[in-house]
Amino acid sequence: MADNPGLGEQALNKAAEIGLSSQLDEVENLDVSIQTDPLKMVQGEVDAVRIEGEGLVMQKDLRMAEFEMQMTSVAINPLSVAFGKIELTKPTEANARVVLTEADINRAFNSEYVRSQLQSQKIHVNGQLTTIQPQHIDFRLPGDGKVALNATIKLVETGENQQVAFSAVPQISANGKTVSLENVEYGESEEISPELTKALVDQTSEILNLSNFDLEGMSLQVNQLKIEVGKLTLQAEAYVEQIPSG
Repeated sequence: MADNPGLGEQALNKAAEIGLSSQLDEVENLDVSIQTDPLKMVQGEVDAVRIEGEGLVMQKDLRMAEFEMQMTSVAINPLSVAFGKIELTKPTEANARVVLTEADINRAFNSEYVRSQLQSQKIHVNGQLTTIQPQHIDFRLPGDGKVALNATIKLVETGENQQVAFSAVPQISANGKTVSLENVEYGESEEISPELTKALVDQTSEILNLSNFDLEGMSLQVNQLKIEVGKLTLQAEAYVEQIPSG
């Protein structure tokens, strides 16, 4: 395996970088590295494909501070190489790692998408059905495997603000696709409206759901979720049917 990629590999690397970038709203840094030798490539074999990215913004304004994916023994259509594309002849499995920071998740919570999701709900507060309007949502990763949320929510009908606070432990579902919040501990706001708190708990789960990180032709199944102070790391297996190319 050559340390310096040949012209064919460089062209494929660039095509894959363009293809992946086209699916993202923002990209700070993205590097695709295809490792093989020309003879293998002609036979449709690639030793390894490595994707590394920083500051990748997905749909719904969800930003990944770091993204890594490693594939080995990839089978490709050798004819597609001539056109600067990587066309897989069969799906391949990969290992992936996603890092989200506290700031990344706060960005998602305060995005237009999440605001519109919350504002579209009618919720019972003090026995009355009301529309809610998030004023400010502060998401934290305090460590100890927990997430914490403190939110100021405006009740549109009355104009008053309510504080909602809780902490919880995220758990990955058996299929590795969704995240639920367990051991929810409420702040003093629970008595005000369990429905209001539940709406925010559900929204937290929704933001952390792994389908948010799927790119076209790739799907993730998470097998480990690690929470440190200020940082959340997902270790996943990826099922790759295609690598997007420009």
